[in-house]
Amino acid sequence: QLQLVESGGGLVQPGGSLRLSCSASGFILDYYAIGWFRQAPGKEREGVSCTSNIDGMTWYADSVKGRFTISRDTAKNTVYLQMSSLKPEDTDVYYCAAEWGVCVLDPGRGLAGEYDYWGQGARVTVSS
Repeated sequence: QLQLVESGGGLVQPGGSLRLSCSASGFILDYYAIGWFRQAPGKEREGVSCTSNIDGMTWYADSVKGRFTISRDTAKNTVYLQMSSLKPEDTDVYYCAAEWGVCVLDPGRGLAGEYDYWGQGARVTVSS
């Protein structure tokens, strides 16, 4: 079965850190662009970060640049999103997704593309 499994969400105080993991089973992540998205109920989905091996690209939304870091562990077939200096406005459900090839960006929308696989979502709550 081809799937992405996320872990690492939780409750953290403002200024704290969390690391989300996105592990693949049934396929190799090396050939896929991996995007992280977040979405709250009633709000539009927002692309947060993306990485692709084929062109060596790493992208971050302006809202998280300098605070979030995306990385891969090829041996574990896993991609991580390290989130630091968290703010209450980072509270959301975070999803990882895999698309064959490279990260696709749209000048107006940010992270675009047609993602083939999605994780189940990890809830992140930033609150004191």
